[in-house]
Amino acid sequence: MKKFLAFILLASLLIAPSFAGGAGESSAVAAESDVTTVTFVFADGDAGAKASINEIVNRFNSTHEGMRVAIQPGNGGNYSEFVRTRDSVGEFPDIVEMRGEAAMYIRAGKLAPLPQELTDLFLSPMVIDGNIYTVALAGENTNGIIYNKAYFDEHGLTEPTSYEEFIELCQKIADLGDMSPLVVGGGDLWHMGFLFNMAWDDQVISQDPDFIAHCYDGSKNFSDPSVQAAFSEMQEIMQYAQTGWASTPDAQITTFIVNDMAAMMYSGTHMFTQILSADPEFELGWFPIYSHDGALRLVGGSGISGLAVSTECQADPEKWEVAIEFLKFFYAPENYAIYCNTLSAIPATKATPTLDGVAVLQEVIEATQQADNLTPMWNSKSGVNELPPDFRNFTYKTLTEVLLGQRSIESACEELNKTWAVASSSFNPVTEVGIE
Repeated sequence: MKKFLAFILLASLLIAPSFAGGAGESSAVAAESDVTTVTFVFADGDAGAKASINEIVNRFNSTHEGMRVAIQPGNGGNYSEFVRTRDSVGEFPDIVEMRGEAAMYIRAGKLAPLPQELTDLFLSPMVIDGNIYTVALAGENTNGIIYNKAYFDEHGLTEPTSYEEFIELCQKIADLGDMSPLVVGGGDLWHMGFLFNMAWDDQVISQDPDFIAHCYDGSKNFSDPSVQAAFSEMQEIMQYAQTGWASTPDAQITTFIVNDMAAMMYSGTHMFTQILSADPEFELGWFPIYSHDGALRLVGGSGISGLAVSTECQADPEKWEVAIEFLKFFYAPENYAIYCNTLSAIPATKATPTLDGVAVLQEVIEATQQADNLTPMWNSKSGVNELPPDFRNFTYKTLTEVLLGQRSIESACEELNKTWAVASSSFNPVTEVGIE
């Protein structure tokens, strides 16, 4: 009998851990089921943006019990194509960074109108048909000339206060002969948009703010003298770019600046931290380029790009709560400061985070406050001035051909008209063709 009782006791001890383990696993599964997870996709090609957003997400996940944001990486590739692919396979994210294609996704019913408790946090969110669908990651990336201040001081070069003085400055640097006046990362087609947008605003938008809408209604086309003038302005500026600009990727332009291969670049404030990361001792300078008529026209304000929430997420009350809570957390000053300082970004919120980044950023903020015109990039506008899909890239490709001497301005404008005719036949916000 004692042997039998001993056997029973031993068996119970051997079996007990199995039951304990099973109970533990059940508890873990139950605990996991109590967590509501939302997916988050953003353009992660910029190392600073990726690091700062990851840090904010980690903060949220560690402080919000029962809520979790899961980042699904885009791996630094073609972001627009990445989002389209996710959509096509039925895996559209819950929270998604939108770029120039936001209006297309709004029309397709993919993005939900955001609640006032969130949108009230922002200075000037873009309103579309009475609703706000995106909240900007930052004020539109204000472009200007970033320059080597030590080099300028050494040679007695000063910041220009007119377009003519800017061209004279470029010529002075060219005459010195020790470095290129400008570095341009034309190996990445989208990089051409920085200078092109400036020329477009100078020559086209200054004459007709609704030029694109008038192309849709047929009263204007791309052979217009103002468009040809924009191409001519690009030719004038690009003669001062480094040799091989068309094959230089955007990722290499920092190298040109910090290694005394180029004196200036025209880009956004996101480049401040990249330059100082490459050379902490580099002396940064910044100035805007004035238009031919003396006006200061800058990229700024809130465009259509930004963070959005899917309608599928909205349909799930628990996920919707997590998504909105995360966005409010993201833009809280103490968290939003991480993003703004890492990218030298101009805050888009009413509550301004503490900016302890690059001192020259204050000059950019002051310039946007004094600008005669502050608008999004030409390809970030909505409504009747929204570009047809892929027309931006075709324009940059055609522009590059002109700048390389492969075609004339006149033939380039003719090609733009042909492509526009095809594109606007299937997408025309004026006649509402292609608008769902």
